[in-house]
Amino acid sequence: MMSATSTLALTHFVTLADSFDKNKVTPGVLGFIVFAVIGGAVWLLMKSMNKHMKKVDFEEQPEGGEAGTTASSSATAPEPKTS
Repeated sequence: MMSATSTLALTHFVTLADSFDKNKVTPGVLGFIVFAVIGGAVWLLMKSMNKHMKKVDFEEQPEGGEAGTTASSSATAPEPKTS
């Protein structure tokens, strides 16, 4: 047997459920937590990438004939052997 207070509580929940718009989707607290975790992970990845990119020592090859001669001499392939 149900008491009067439980019956009253159920009627309030039923009216709240009827007023809920089924065409409206809201992410809620769980959606916010997932979004915040993804945002934090992206921030940490960007911070790590920035630290690693500062360690890179990149020197361009000179534009003169020096770069062209070394590339052409190393690019020559040996002749294939015929049996």
